[in-house]
Amino acid sequence: MANIKKDDLVQILSGKDKGMQGKVLEVRPREERVVVEGVNRMKRHLRAGQAGSTEGGIVESEAPLHISNVAVVDPETGKPTRVGHREETVERDGRTKTVRVRYAKASGKDL
Repeated sequence: MANIKKDDLVQILSGKDKGMQGKVLEVRPREERVVVEGVNRMKRHLRAGQAGSTEGGIVESEAPLHISNVAVVDPETGKPTRVGHREETVERDGRTKTVRVRYAKASGKDL
């Protein structure tokens, strides 16, 4: 199970974009990769499609990064941290339910 989820704020730990922060747009657990907004931008040259259906040119988009090269940003300190899991009991409509919660190991705050 990946500790990083969609819409998490993450920091890049290695590579050409080291130190940059961005929001996770997509997680690919089978490939162990994540796509982060504004990070690892790649240019692709596209040929125009038949009968003018698609326009050709240079398209810039985010490429996936390996999940080991990113870390979740602690909401309290703004620094990268490890992610832990704990179970909490929540009461809804008079019923008690156990919920698994992710938290930042550095500060203990819920993610």
